[in-house]
Amino acid sequence: MAEINHPIPEKKKIIKATVLSLIIGFVLLITAVLPAEFGIDPTGAGKLFGFNRLYIPDNSKPEVGLNTATSSNNFPIIKMEKAGSGPDVQRPSEADNPPPEVQLALRDDSVQVTVPAGKGIEYKIYMLKHGKMKYEWVTDNGVLYFDFHGEVKQAAASNDVYFESYTIANSNNMVGTFLSPYEGKHGWFFRNSGNKDITVTLRLKGQYEL
Repeated sequence: MAEINHPIPEKKKIIKATVLSLIIGFVLLITAVLPAEFGIDPTGAGKLFGFNRLYIPDNSKPEVGLNTATSSNNFPIIKMEKAGSGPDVQRPSEADNPPPEVQLALRDDSVQVTVPAGKGIEYKIYMLKHGKMKYEWVTDNGVLYFDFHGEVKQAAASNDVYFESYTIANSNNMVGTFLSPYEGKHGWFFRNSGNKDITVTLRLKGQYEL
C-alpha cells in the first residue's frame, strides 16, 4: 500500500492563523465576555449588541462599610429545627380563638433599637388575630442574626412559652407584610455577633400596639 503524505502547512500560514485567532478571541472578550460575565463594557459594544443585559450582579458580596466582624456571608447554616419553641412545648388552645370583629386602630411608627456588641435583644409589638402590618428595618453598620416570631396570648401563665418563628436569617435589612396568626406579642430577636454596637431603625405601619 502506498504511503499517504499529508501536506504540512507553511510556517507563515501557521503564524498568521494563530495571530488571527488571538485577535478574534480578544475582540470577543471585550465585546461579549466582559459585558456579559463581569458587567465591564470598555467599548460600548456590549450595550450595542445587548450582551450587558446578561450580566447578573453578585448581591451576596458584603457591602462596603459593614462591620467587618459580621459582614462575611459565610454564616452558619440555619436549620429548620431552630424555628419555633420545639415539639416539647404544646400549642396553646388560645391560638385557635376566632379573630375579633374590630381590629386595633391603624398607626405608623419609627423606632431605633441598639443591639450591643456580642449580645442580643428583643423588640415586640402587640397584635390581635388577623391584624395586618407592614414593616421595614435596616441596620446602620453591620449584619445581625434575627428571629422574627410571635407568642400566643394565654389565659394562664406558662413556664414553657410557646412561640412560632416566621423568618430566621442573617441580614442588615428586611421588608415585608405580616398577618398575625393569633393574638399576642410579635417581633424580632436580634443578636449582634460583632465587636461594635449596631443600631436598627424599624418602621411599622398597621394594626398593632407598641
